[in-house]
Amino acid sequence: MATSTPSASSPSEPSVDGRTGFGRRDLIRQLTVTASFILCIIGSVIGVGVFGGTRIAEAAGGALSADATFLAPASPAFSIWSVIYTGLGAYTVYQWLPSQRSAPRQRSLGWLVAVSMLLNAAWILSVQAGSVPLSVAVIAALLVTLAIVFKRYSRSRPDSWLGAIVVDGTLGLYLGWVCVAICANIASALTAGGFDGFGLDPVLWAGTVLAAAAAVGIGLAVYGRGRLAPAAALAWGLSWIAVSRVTGELVSTATAVLAAAAAAVVVIATVAARVAAVRRG
Repeated sequence: MATSTPSASSPSEPSVDGRTGFGRRDLIRQLTVTASFILCIIGSVIGVGVFGGTRIAEAAGGALSADATFLAPASPAFSIWSVIYTGLGAYTVYQWLPSQRSAPRQRSLGWLVAVSMLLNAAWILSVQAGSVPLSVAVIAALLVTLAIVFKRYSRSRPDSWLGAIVVDGTLGLYLGWVCVAICANIASALTAGGFDGFGLDPVLWAGTVLAAAAAVGIGLAVYGRGRLAPAAALAWGLSWIAVSRVTGELVSTATAVLAAAAAAVVVIATVAARVAAVRRG
């Protein structure tokens, strides 16, 4: 009996159109993610002044320094970027694994992750250029991008513990930190622009923003069913705002208490959401 050979259209073979198997679109996505990560790292190196550029805390006339506004975190808070960048590097390598090349999760997230890394670099360059208002627009676009990423990955399960750490963990930390960073960024832009808060107490404005950040943390906890990474980064940033208000030059005990309370609310809401998700199975 003659044996038949697989036809060229067999679904087990990779397709060059990217719809089934591993194809050109997947390869282009992988290359784009990799190039974006490289540009992101170059931007971060510029941001710390390695290539002679001004450090972020000193750029734009110090508008983003730890004592510029009531919502500015203390300097050690920014060490979280080393974790995020390491995670993004791991993600870049992870997406090249044979099992991930055409994985639905990678096809859903890859392009957006690449965009987020390019926006990260653009944010640093905008601050280096001294344009704080432009940096607000860039970080707002970054936050929207990461929110879409969160919506996509939070409704699917990682295929392994490695995927849970590299994808969910990294992108969750990224989102949580940017939620804090945009608050500080907007406050810096308003202060640099001469906004006086309509004569209201700065603590009132800070408290309002901190309450909004806590509300965002609750929303992420509920939607993400208690995912830990976004909450960890949010609580980290809020806690360092509290530290900055009691140890820096711009002291405000009331703001410090409010920031610490906001961090606690995020943690409690996340734990509660996670416990509820476990009970539901």
